[in-house]
Amino acid sequence: MARVLALNWWALALRGIIAVIFGLIAFFIPVATLYALTILFGAYALIDGIVSLVAAVRSARHGEHWWPLLLEGIAGVGAAIITMLWPLLTLVVLIYIIAAWAMITGILEIAAAIRLRRFIRGEWLLVLTGVASIVFGFLLFTAPGPGAIVIAWWIGAYVFVFGLLMLGLAFRLRRWSGGLSPQHA
Repeated sequence: MARVLALNWWALALRGIIAVIFGLIAFFIPVATLYALTILFGAYALIDGIVSLVAAVRSARHGEHWWPLLLEGIAGVGAAIITMLWPLLTLVVLIYIIAAWAMITGILEIAAAIRLRRFIRGEWLLVLTGVASIVFGFLLFTAPGPGAIVIAWWIGAYVFVFGLLMLGLAFRLRRWSGGLSPQHA
């Protein structure tokens, strides 16, 4: 595998360049990034829904349970239609789901820390984690627009760093591949 990666270092470099570009776009044009991610979710939901509907029809033909697949397919197609008709609404709902998840997770982390207090020292770190999650969720609930922008920035920062690391690996592999012959790959 190392030989194949080394001889195809350019593919990793291309992947890194694309990631860096995507990261910069996400960071400097976060609204467009969020819109694109929302549309991609809608496309995924549509494809997933259609595949489930096809599976439901095939299951019905074979006398198997088909109605859960039918409901799943309807839900997927419905989510796709809603996403395509109201992408902003979909994004806001997603932000609220993330906010609720963060707050619930934070409460559960604090509860776990209280229980751990009997067994270990340093459970205050878990309490701080819980508090941070609750604060993050609260901020998303009170300001979903800026919260969405920050999420886009975090995605952009991650993808940018990932791209730089991928480029670094690609160029290290390029140097190493100098002594390898392509026919043995």
